[in-house]
Amino acid sequence: MIRSIKKYTSALQHLFFPHQCSGCGVDFISQSTFICARCNAALPSTNFLNIPHNPIENIFSGRITTQACGAMFYFTKNSLLQHLLIQLKYKNNREAGYFLGRQLGYLLKESSRFSAVDCIVPLPLHPKKEYQRGYNQANLIADGISAVWQKPHYKSALTRLVYTKTQTQENRISRWENMEGVFHVLENQQLMNKHVLLIDDVITTGASLEACGAAILAVPGTRLSIATVAYTV
Repeated sequence: MIRSIKKYTSALQHLFFPHQCSGCGVDFISQSTFICARCNAALPSTNFLNIPHNPIENIFSGRITTQACGAMFYFTKNSLLQHLLIQLKYKNNREAGYFLGRQLGYLLKESSRFSAVDCIVPLPLHPKKEYQRGYNQANLIADGISAVWQKPHYKSALTRLVYTKTQTQENRISRWENMEGVFHVLENQQLMNKHVLLIDDVITTGASLEACGAAILAVPGTRLSIATVAYTV
């Protein structure tokens, strides 16, 4: 009887408050699901989190010392993943960040390469940019990770001192030059002697993550790993 009532209530909710897949728009998914199974299966996995010396680690090789690095998905233009990231960064769809973070969290939890991580830190936005957007997308992703992988999430351990414009048209050298002195650790005690996992949404040249990682590694006893949702091919 109770099961029948729940089924009837669920059907009424779906009728009057249809919940659509954020990928393709179909409306036969549950209220707790962000995208449908078909869209989820279409996201292009890299498997980098389980592979040493993967392309993400190669980006930082010889620049900063990292323990493990990886990205969950390949990023390509006009793809489902690009759509989700646009929803996250520019359309105020915070659930997109939380969903992607949970997906990343499950993979990190299963990977032995990241098992020694002590805490999670999101790449900070400049306060002006965060105010304009209303949130830091990396922080939402880190929230999702922490929800499924019980690691402390330090949201305000670092700050971004310099407001930088978009660097999509810049090469790696100019991006790195633009990143000098941008990041500062506010909470040394939180990070001291910790294995820190630095989180962001997309990695291209890695200049921002490199500069932020260098600031983290300046704290005594820290070790650094890096994970992102996507890797630009």
